[in-house]
Amino acid sequence: MRLLIALLLPWLAFFTIGRPFAGLLCLILQITLIGWIPAAIWAAYAVSQYQTDQKIERAIRPARRPF
Repeated sequence: MRLLIALLLPWLAFFTIGRPFAGLLCLILQITLIGWIPAAIWAAYAVSQYQTDQKIERAIRPARRPF
């Protein structure tokens, strides 16, 4: 879902992953029609990196053992 948001509304994708400053910068870039494509690519890349970071964090986190 975030990837679809990254393609349609790139600035909003940054807010969903907790990067508001990048979201504002992306919004400024997206205001121009020429900047829409780089903004969408940047947002899609950021979302994919966020998902990878989340997977790594879950893998590193120690498993809970019931006592």
